[in-house]
Amino acid sequence: MRVVYSPRHLGHEITLQTVLGVQVPANEVADRAERIRRTLVADGGFTLREPTEHGEAPITAVHDPGLLAFLRDAWAEARRVGFPHAGLAPETIRSLFATEGMSAGVLREPPHIYGRAGHRALDTSTYIVAGTYDAARAAVDVALTAVDLVLDGGEAAAYGLCRPPGHHASRSLYGGYCFLNNAAIAAHHLVTATGGKVAVLDVDYHHGNGSQQIFYDRDDVLYVSLHGDPARAYPYSVGFADEIGTGRGRGCNLNIPLPEATGDDDYLDALGRALDRIAGFDPEAVVVSLGLDTFVTDPICDLALTADGFERCGAAVAGLGRPTVVVQEGGYDVDALGENVRRWLSGLEG
Repeated sequence: MRVVYSPRHLGHEITLQTVLGVQVPANEVADRAERIRRTLVADGGFTLREPTEHGEAPITAVHDPGLLAFLRDAWAEARRVGFPHAGLAPETIRSLFATEGMSAGVLREPPHIYGRAGHRALDTSTYIVAGTYDAARAAVDVALTAVDLVLDGGEAAAYGLCRPPGHHASRSLYGGYCFLNNAAIAAHHLVTATGGKVAVLDVDYHHGNGSQQIFYDRDDVLYVSLHGDPARAYPYSVGFADEIGTGRGRGCNLNIPLPEATGDDDYLDALGRALDRIAGFDPEAVVVSLGLDTFVTDPICDLALTADGFERCGAAVAGLGRPTVVVQEGGYDVDALGENVRRWLSGLEG
């Protein structure tokens, strides 16, 4: 299988994050991608290449240009006003309740960078550092180059080793370790290039709130997600089964929340439901948001999948018989992550 990887992700060097007000060691670290890269190289069955530049147009086709501008300028602006710390996280978070009952005119973007960080943020655990913007732009190019390999290169499937991940980034918001939505950008690019429909299959433990929001009113992209029930799992407010899309997109959103301790067999049953829905949608291609944080020993997950289960999942997705672009999302048992990715992709290849 062809694999797209960029070393530019190393510039997004994160060591700490904030969880419920407490600063703890970061989960989304550079070694995640490096473990995956080394494992795939050692396997011998994967060919790595660097991405090609695709510019801003595919990004602003999906994201608010204001988000892109904020990410581009945030670190330099924070330093300009004297920000002394290693990573920028918001002090305040914009809430609908803050302006409840007020006119639309008060919903302005704050002028100060500290306010802008909270205006654009989903949470306080997603730090911006000097290399974040460049790494996020490279991750988008990784995903789009994987699309190119499938569209123009004739590959049945290609894997984009994206870091930072992307599925929590909505049109105008970053968060959940995500800055730009690599999977959504890839899916929209596929729709534009093919003129047909595309399905996004999200198998990360955490619901892809950003991907859902971006496509919620569209009927040319089906979003299907298997994830920990948001009654107990991040992002908590989105990802429930009754969220089915709106307007033209009604029926084009399928959430399958999973109970605690779901193992291989039950997960494969749920995945079968998801794949049946995708087959009925009859897409030109499938984009997989590949999170391996459903693993039994992942530190921020309560499901119980195994490496054998991951290989079975990849094989099940292959059964769709559709061109497939796989983009990396979560997975935080760093020691096991490379092998888990290898097994999932091996299942996809058959």
